[in-house]
Amino acid sequence: MGNHAMNAPELLLPAGSLQHMRYAYAYGADAVYAGQPRYSLRVRNNDFHKLPVLQQGIEEAHALGKQFFVASNLMPHNAKIKTYMADMEPVIEMKPDALIMADPGLIMMVRERWPEMPVHLSVQANTVNYQAVKFWQSMGLSRVILSRELSLDEIEEIRQLCPDMELEVFVHGALCIAYSGRCLLSGYFNHRDPNQGTCTNACRWDYKTHASDNNDDSPQKIEFKAFDAMNQHSFSDCGQQERHPLADDVYLIEEANRPGELMPIFEDEHGTYIMNSKDLRAIQHIERLVNIGVDSLKIEGRTKSVYYVARTAQIYRQAIDDALAGRRFNPALIGQLDNLSNRGYTDGFYQRHPTQEQQNYLHGYSSNKQHQYVGEVLAYDEDKQCLEIDVKNRFAIGDKLELVMPEGNKTLVLDKLFDKELHDIQLAPGSGHKVYIPYHGHAPEKALLARYL
Repeated sequence: MGNHAMNAPELLLPAGSLQHMRYAYAYGADAVYAGQPRYSLRVRNNDFHKLPVLQQGIEEAHALGKQFFVASNLMPHNAKIKTYMADMEPVIEMKPDALIMADPGLIMMVRERWPEMPVHLSVQANTVNYQAVKFWQSMGLSRVILSRELSLDEIEEIRQLCPDMELEVFVHGALCIAYSGRCLLSGYFNHRDPNQGTCTNACRWDYKTHASDNNDDSPQKIEFKAFDAMNQHSFSDCGQQERHPLADDVYLIEEANRPGELMPIFEDEHGTYIMNSKDLRAIQHIERLVNIGVDSLKIEGRTKSVYYVARTAQIYRQAIDDALAGRRFNPALIGQLDNLSNRGYTDGFYQRHPTQEQQNYLHGYSSNKQHQYVGEVLAYDEDKQCLEIDVKNRFAIGDKLELVMPEGNKTLVLDKLFDKELHDIQLAPGSGHKVYIPYHGHAPEKALLARYL
């Protein structure tokens, strides 16, 4: 297991804003990562493009004894190389705990100029073997974020053969449909390059397909014999399989926000070239990852809601604490993650075939406790003994609610609901409204409200 076995791994959460960062820490994160818009892979929904906000985030983290990492992990073209060092100087002065980087040229420049600054190798570098980890260790990096395309057994072998290097893996969040972070769909559709920080998540849009009549006005039909010729050598041992006659038809795809704009899509014998991956959920593997001795367990989602950050931190914190205490995995945690926004879940490449026990986990607990995020607690009015709620989704008298709090959650049935003048109302209509619900007890901090469905 190496000398890392059973050490407490770091729980690393995304932070798109100071508010997200504060909730992450309150609900159990040890560290957060945030990006610079010009030099990371998340331009949008990012408060940290303002240097004073970034500095405030780093200072608040250090005051709590937590860590703050700055993502600087794009693959830059020449123009960004020329501005990089000057732009990074004020960031380095803020003393973040590490830079997350991918490009070897930028890494070389930073290591030469600021050798004391810890550098973590981004998942963008697609590190899939122990020799690559040793290479980056020899370059002076302090951590490697391993590729998502690795199995648990491969991670364990890397851990054993690289005992002195920090290793980080993703355990939850969106998966790229190409090799980690190297999707081309966004660049193809919108001329917005994912590796330059402007991914539009084109793989997750709502698409409809239309049959093409293959007439002169429709997109040109692709000649599949060309594919056969190209692949004849590399696939010569596969044998000649009879293709379905419909496979050679051209189909048109229409994106919800581009009505009438029909784009061709086709399939050959190797598959269809547009996909939408399920989200990664590896909570059932936390015990194994802790036993392997992985140093950091990372959750993806810098553009997700505060509720997502709080709940993933809370749930994965519980799984880590259980593993460290020797308690068996609690499969109810799987069902709790189903309540978060997701596109269905997969455990990615971690395990080729789930064990019977894990099949039972997934099927037996995924629909047992469905929630919807309905509000953020803004304040507690002791005189009125009411919680002020910033409504996110509608809820009403009679609903069973869960008050989500860092110290533990509490279930309540809503029997009273007030407007700001404390008049009785029956319904919190939805986003943009503020309402009050009765509450007795200490003032909860960073609390959120969910409704049982």
